[in-house]
Amino acid sequence: MVTGERVRDVTFPSVDVVLSGTFAGPGSRDPAPGVVMVGGSGPSDRTNDNFFPPIQRGLVEAGFAVLSYDKRGVGSSSGDWLAGTIDDFAADAAAALDFLRCQPGVQAETTGLFGHSEGGWVVLRAAARGNVPWVVTNGCPGMTPAAQDRYALATALQSIAGITPHDVEVTLAVYDQLVEAGRRGADFDEATRLVGSFSIPASVEDLFGEYWSETDESLWEFTKRKQDHNPIPDVLRLRCPHLASFGGADELVPVADSIGLFAAAACHAERHPRATLTVELFPHADHRVQVHGGTALVPGYVETLVRWITERRDTSSQS
Repeated sequence: MVTGERVRDVTFPSVDVVLSGTFAGPGSRDPAPGVVMVGGSGPSDRTNDNFFPPIQRGLVEAGFAVLSYDKRGVGSSSGDWLAGTIDDFAADAAAALDFLRCQPGVQAETTGLFGHSEGGWVVLRAAARGNVPWVVTNGCPGMTPAAQDRYALATALQSIAGITPHDVEVTLAVYDQLVEAGRRGADFDEATRLVGSFSIPASVEDLFGEYWSETDESLWEFTKRKQDHNPIPDVLRLRCPHLASFGGADELVPVADSIGLFAAAACHAERHPRATLTVELFPHADHRVQVHGGTALVPGYVETLVRWITERRDTSSQS
């Protein structure tokens, strides 16, 4: 729970679900800009596995109102995230934004979106479709889930002591075959048979076994729907400033490639003049911009968010 004088649990409707979350506002009754925080992949709740609270606390202490919520089908929210799509999640983020903007004491015109990891894809889709003054993504890949997951798998493989290049190549070939199976619409039984047909190297059997053991029919179908989502068309449609923040030691996302893709989109001739791009890279921080083995946010992260959003808020207020 976020500390503050105005903290309460809330519910609000989206297209076909009722979402539950936490609203936290500063003690001051002056109009406050708002931030909707959208969690990452999997069954993320309003805390995003305890990643959000210190960020929320810092934002509230800086005078912001913050809303975070349980993903559909998680915690107290209705629905099923495994039956959803990026479009569904974007509709939920837009509903959260509308709800926060309607709260007493919240300055609607300066209230925007923050999305972590998969949540970055979600808020980019919502911002591309709606009237949003600014959008922040954290650890958001600039490429498809299929490409990002392959990078994460390759990084994990390289960390195994004594692994050979051949073992890495064989394991990634299995992954590539699964991606292609998803693209041609293979069902879960076919995908399972495909995995069983490969001789997984002993050195990576535990890692790949853990990866595949977490997959069931529902997750396989969800993965098929999501794997080729490309965030760049949404980035090209933005009509607002975008802050893309990354940890320099992120082992899940190809950071340099993502920055390059976002920068190339920002240079596109048809890009809206208000759609500026700011990149903040925090060396030595991980996917969650945390350091010391994931025990603390990298110093200066919250202050960077506050400064950047405040500058955008001031610009929006004057326009």
